[in-house]
Amino acid sequence: MRKRFRLLPDDRTVGWTPYAWLVYFPTLFLQPAMEHAPTFVWVITAIVGIIFLALYFRCHWAHGREANLIIASIVALGAVLALFNVSGFVLFIYAAGFAGTHLQTRRALQAFAAFAALILLEAFVLHLPLFAWVWAVVLVWMIGGVNAHYATVRKGNAVLRQAREEIEHLATVAERERIARDLHDLLGHTLSLITLKSSLASRLADRDPARAVAEIRDVERISREALSEVRSAVAGYREAGLARAVASAEQMLAAAGIEHHSAIDDVSVSPSEEGVLALAVREAVTNVVKHSRATSCTISFSREGAMRRLTVGDNGHWTSAPDGNGLAGMRERVDAIGGQLSVAHDGGTKLVIDLPDSEQGMSQVHIVA
Repeated sequence: MRKRFRLLPDDRTVGWTPYAWLVYFPTLFLQPAMEHAPTFVWVITAIVGIIFLALYFRCHWAHGREANLIIASIVALGAVLALFNVSGFVLFIYAAGFAGTHLQTRRALQAFAAFAALILLEAFVLHLPLFAWVWAVVLVWMIGGVNAHYATVRKGNAVLRQAREEIEHLATVAERERIARDLHDLLGHTLSLITLKSSLASRLADRDPARAVAEIRDVERISREALSEVRSAVAGYREAGLARAVASAEQMLAAAGIEHHSAIDDVSVSPSEEGVLALAVREAVTNVVKHSRATSCTISFSREGAMRRLTVGDNGHWTSAPDGNGLAGMRERVDAIGGQLSVAHDGGTKLVIDLPDSEQGMSQVHIVA
């Protein structure tokens, strides 16, 4: 497909305004028309006008050094034409407009001063009356200053737009990470529980069909709950209750044949804190079942001095804490609510999360071996 020719770049910030600024261009022929200038003045003015129009439209595409050369060329055309036609001073106004758009503010002001000085010099050499040049000096500063101001505003808006796009990108990445962490914790726990119960039902199918059916029904119920939780997690509206997480953890421990004990005191927590604690219980118990070879596990939540403490301990034979995606996600969530997380190994493994009463508490995550 043939590329369509354009006089101006496809820029919404520029739009049609360059055509409107050409309203000053007919001024170029004002003096020759009023004074019935000779033919050579008309010819010179027409040639300068044609060259100017080419430079004018090109300057809207130009940047850097090219733009500076075009601005200097327009000033030179105006200075030369003013020797024969003082209406050529109008080209200084266009040069000032481009200088305000393309140059840094300080350099633009220096350019305006140079343009005004050149107009004054020509007016002095040619002995021009005040009305022949003063309007050009005023418009150089006025139009050049307006363009410089709007160029600064456009640059500021571009920076803000870039910052907003970056914030949106970071928010998208953070949301993806949140969903990944939550799905890992939800599905890791639930699928492990389903696997255990399915295995148990398979072993009981011949000698205890009734219990095997009960286990399969539990698998169906747990699967439905998991589906609902996944939908809620993706939508960002999950309310993970601690009591519900503990109950689910007890089911998993029982299915794995691990003796369990829970002690959850009535301690106030915010919804965000409860969600973090609930996911921590899920992840910790899943690790106990999958990695510890433990025979007992204890879950407790109580107030310890100025702290609210969640503890998940077992008597398994761990050599080190499984530092995978689950624990990494747990660290991030605990850190985000200003808590402290520690994992200790001493005749088993104990995961402890301390939440300060004060919302101003410093966040800290550490592993104690």
